[in-house]
Amino acid sequence: MGTQLRASCCHHINGFFSTVPTLSTPEASASLHSNNLNRRQKGILVLEKSVIGLNLKKEIRGRRRRIGINGIVASSSSNVAAAPSWDSWKPPKKASSDPSLSDILWPSAGAFAAMAILGKIDQILAPKGVSMTIAPLGAVCAVLFASPSTPAARKYNMFMAQIGCAAIGVVAFTLLGPGWLARSTALAASIAFMIYARAAHPPAASLPLLFIDGVKLHRLNYWYALFPGAAGCVVLCLIVSSLTLFSKKKKFNMNIASNFKPNLTTIVLILLA
Repeated sequence: MGTQLRASCCHHINGFFSTVPTLSTPEASASLHSNNLNRRQKGILVLEKSVIGLNLKKEIRGRRRRIGINGIVASSSSNVAAAPSWDSWKPPKKASSDPSLSDILWPSAGAFAAMAILGKIDQILAPKGVSMTIAPLGAVCAVLFASPSTPAARKYNMFMAQIGCAAIGVVAFTLLGPGWLARSTALAASIAFMIYARAAHPPAASLPLLFIDGVKLHRLNYWYALFPGAAGCVVLCLIVSSLTLFSKKKKFNMNIASNFKPNLTTIVLILLA
């Protein structure tokens, strides 16, 4: 179709220029001949652009038709359409290397040591009526020991979020008192603060709620910004540093995941035990 269109256009152009009357002088005929050539070249360029545009439009229409057909097929099949919604419920794909015994043992031992040390500190602080073993520090242990390479485990994110969110909880309780309004406002402000400060640390979002609902913590007032959240994180960071040194010296290379392949019956028995 493009070749026929180009041939017909060239025929019309040649016929148009052939009807132009010639002049008698050589200079005039030469200028007329050059003008005819320029016009003919411009016409050919315009024709080539139009042909290219038609080809592109055909290709785009063909792609749209193929995409539309694929979309209809995907929507007609319930299994294919439901696959993306079920992906979040499936376990992640198997990594290139399964976790070794060291990858499981050392983080678990670190979490045990962290809670044991915080429990001993609680015994010392018991006469004063305060405690360092709070629920957010358990979430911090999970971040530091199980996923130390994530942004939430960075020292800046951890301490900035712990101090800032705890202070926001104190301010919300002071201005709004106990209740749902103080909790919702403090949580929203904490999330906004972490986004603005680029210090995403999810465990810190529970500190304002803990202060608003914890009557024993009200006596700390603005000291709550440093204790027990930030102070507990200092202890956890020291434990993580010590654990890193021990894990480098002593490693257990036995692969647990390849040796232990539970079936559905084994999982049910473990849950019921």
